[in-house]
Amino acid sequence: MAKGRYSAGMTQLSRPTVPPPFGDQLRTWRRQRRVSQLDLALEIEMSQRHLSFIESGRTRPSRALVIRLAEGLDVPLRDRNQMLLAAGYAPVYGERALDDPALASARAAIELILTGHAPFPALAVDQRWTLISANRALAPFLALVADKSLLAPPINVLRLSLHPQGLAPHILNLGEWAAHLLDRLRRQIATRADADLKTLLSELTGLCPLDASPRGPDYGGVLVPLRLQTPVGPLALFSTTTVFGTPTDITLSELMLEAFYPADAETDARLRQWVG
Repeated sequence: MAKGRYSAGMTQLSRPTVPPPFGDQLRTWRRQRRVSQLDLALEIEMSQRHLSFIESGRTRPSRALVIRLAEGLDVPLRDRNQMLLAAGYAPVYGERALDDPALASARAAIELILTGHAPFPALAVDQRWTLISANRALAPFLALVADKSLLAPPINVLRLSLHPQGLAPHILNLGEWAAHLLDRLRRQIATRADADLKTLLSELTGLCPLDASPRGPDYGGVLVPLRLQTPVGPLALFSTTTVFGTPTDITLSELMLEAFYPADAETDARLRQWVG
């Protein structure tokens, strides 16, 4: 991986904004997670009456309680900082660029995974699907893209995949793959409530067909393959996602490693030939 690519596409510290009141944020996240006041109160071992007072703004929670509530609702670290600010406390979770010396061990882990996965493609993206880094096996796939402006940083890999001038014309099961990606994006929005992801979903929905009928073998119905027509013949790939398990930094918490594997022996041989 080229030096300095880690910081591409990564957002720095958020612009200062006036967050909604803490009680409103708490209520929004609780409803987003479809958790009742009683269930949340039981989860973090407090009374429902106390929780009700916090949501209504009648009681100010302690800093420790804000963190407990956010953890109980699995609120993303970036939004936990907003909750702390709204409650009158300083943010707890930092946000560093990946080339920060403090994240050296994380960079080493990313490089180990991406490099070691060749000759099969693997890439790192942030929470908005901006390409952060990739191994050498991704290059032949990018060469298929007709509109090279789609490859200008920051590269959004979902847009690149589904755009008519991107990889879409080469995807044999485009309807099925698009339905899979859009469903994944919807689930991510339900988890993170990110306005930029909602805008991306709207854009991609207008780009791609919604016919999800599969082509070829379905591998027992246990995974959705990506089928691509390439100069070395058709490829069938499936993917896995790796995230950091216990991050306390926003950048790491929003990072995903996508690794693709051959779904059959023919794809394995063709990929090794193509990537070389």
